[in-house]
Amino acid sequence: MSSAVPPPGQRPRCNLWLESRYRKLRRGLPQTIFYCPVCKGDRRRRVDCPECKGFGKLTKESVQELIGRRLLPAMAAKEGKFHGAGREDIDVLMLGRGRPFIYEVVGARNPDVDLEALRREIEQRAEGQIELQPFVRVDRKRVVYWKETHFDKVYRADVALGGPVDPQRLAAAAAFDGAILQRTPQRVAHRRADLDRPRSLRVLELQPAGEGLLQLRVMCQHGTYVKEWISGDETRTTPSLASLLGVPSKCQTLDVEEILTDDVPGPRLKPAAATTPDAEP
Repeated sequence: MSSAVPPPGQRPRCNLWLESRYRKLRRGLPQTIFYCPVCKGDRRRRVDCPECKGFGKLTKESVQELIGRRLLPAMAAKEGKFHGAGREDIDVLMLGRGRPFIYEVVGARNPDVDLEALRREIEQRAEGQIELQPFVRVDRKRVVYWKETHFDKVYRADVALGGPVDPQRLAAAAAFDGAILQRTPQRVAHRRADLDRPRSLRVLELQPAGEGLLQLRVMCQHGTYVKEWISGDETRTTPSLASLLGVPSKCQTLDVEEILTDDVPGPRLKPAAATTPDAEP
């Protein structure tokens, strides 16, 4: 009998799960496909859609698509599913060691590819938009782990001020380490339950960065809305950085500096209360 391996088109399909971490290095790039909210990307409805002008999406690319465009053809797969350990806003960079994710390959006929060569190709074709850690084959229970396990995070932000800050109030804000209470922010109220959520937050650095600007670094509990903590979101977050400083404050740029997974050394926060099942902003 011949032991030759059948060509990809004749092999049975299988599913597999690839774990990695991504660093997102360009603003305006969503984690997953950003379908048009009006037509939802439907082929028929998007033709005359006034929102996306027939494109079906609001962005050309996403982290999911940059990976899938190379991964799925290489594995002769039917489709792929992206499972991230949370997500950052579209205008937020993901730095540090990167955000963990599982890419689920559905119906692969050619699973035995060189994953390292494929990773390098994905990075090269992404042209500096993302970087990936080496892929590791895992089983599907890792999806549940990353979805259900919550981690503290470190963010950095550029903050624009609405007026001069008293030095004593600036020093007090720079020493803040405690609990805050966040009501569901206005920008996500249409898709989140209207709840008050206690969260822990520690200011790691707060210093002037030019006229009317501050540079901020904070460590916070999973599910903290950092932009709203900075502004106060019309008093929906208390205390906020704006209330601590006594002047209007607005987040100009925000980056996830690190996700404090179990393999990252360093201190952690004591949770203010049990976290909700909501995904992070």
